[in-house]
Amino acid sequence: MIHRSSPTRRAFLKTAAAASSAIALPIYIPSRVLGRDGATGPNDQIVIGFIGTGGRARQLMDQVPEGGRIVAIADCFPERLAETLDQKKQPWNAYHDYREMFDKEKLDAVVVATPDHGRTLPCMRAMQAGLDVYAEKPLTAYVREGRVLVDAARKLGRVFQVGSQQRSMEINDFCCALVRDGKLGKLKKVLGVNYTGPNEMQTFAAEPIPEGGDWDVWCGPTELRPYNGALRFGWMGWRDYSGGEMTNWGAHGIDQIQCALGKSQTGPVELWPVTPGPNGKVAMKYDDGVEVSFELENTGPMGGGIFVGEDCKMEINRNKFATNPPDFVKDAPAPAVQAKWEGDGWIARPHIQNWLDCIRTRELPNADVEIGHRSISVCHLLNIARQTGRRLKWDPVAETFPDDAEASQLLERPRRKGYELPVV
Repeated sequence: MIHRSSPTRRAFLKTAAAASSAIALPIYIPSRVLGRDGATGPNDQIVIGFIGTGGRARQLMDQVPEGGRIVAIADCFPERLAETLDQKKQPWNAYHDYREMFDKEKLDAVVVATPDHGRTLPCMRAMQAGLDVYAEKPLTAYVREGRVLVDAARKLGRVFQVGSQQRSMEINDFCCALVRDGKLGKLKKVLGVNYTGPNEMQTFAAEPIPEGGDWDVWCGPTELRPYNGALRFGWMGWRDYSGGEMTNWGAHGIDQIQCALGKSQTGPVELWPVTPGPNGKVAMKYDDGVEVSFELENTGPMGGGIFVGEDCKMEINRNKFATNPPDFVKDAPAPAVQAKWEGDGWIARPHIQNWLDCIRTRELPNADVEIGHRSISVCHLLNIARQTGRRLKWDPVAETFPDDAEASQLLERPRRKGYELPVV
């Protein structure tokens, strides 16, 4: 496991441990993970199922370390299952309904890599089934989903890793700690990328549903619209299904800003549009007065931000950084450490390894569900600032817009009957 230096994470571990002790809830941990009742012991593989078999899911399948073993996959479109089995050449069992996979397979954990709008419900059901979860980012489609996931993970004692793999990258951890510990001097400015938002929904012509496909399940909690390939494969561009690039790349870049500013367990207190429109520039402020302006265009660090201190300017991006003056950093991790994160498919193997390690130890993983919820909440809030077109006050403790009923309505979305979130 990667040992991290963040004081906020250490403090949160203590808080979570104390809360767990006080609640004294029973926690289900599979015997083969802990080596009890005749199982082969903690060196045995953790048995994993996959929910969703799209492009990112298939990348992650190739990156599961030896400590994990995939035995089954689930997808509501059978042609995706067939394509995956043909591509991977593995004897995995395939299921049309992931709940059947839960019933029939002796799983320890699941990887949930569905589209954004369909991610929270299977995560909830997996935790209720006693499984630990690795959920791709962005964690949620709207703010309230995230708090539901965090509360469920804590009450059920599940290890829940969000696929924000930069939280496990040594160079990113090192750079964020430099900023957080004040090594750049007093911060004068923080800049982020002006990530674009989603498009408003429009009417699409009905097309034939691929044979055997369950379009109702794919639509999940959203409105049941006629099938159209532009929705199924272009879902990231539409508000009902995603927050656009603000929640796609923003889930990485804003997460790094949160980490570097020591705000992983909280959020801003004020947000506002700088320029008008659905893709306008936005800004926010934390309770300590630090402001972040999302104004960088295509040349900005999509996976991080720029931190301008009195002594140094640092740009943090995915698995790399740059400073002015250039020789400001003397003891960065060796290039060989960075190399393991390079390659095809947005490497996540060490991040998955951290998850597997924590399944055994029951510690919080590097991108714990609370961290993932807080970071993606900021993305959602910035999109809401664009939608409302005005300055918004935010209470990061209560997670509400005080005295703003219109903005508060955007924190939650109606869920279609049959796809309500279960109560834990």
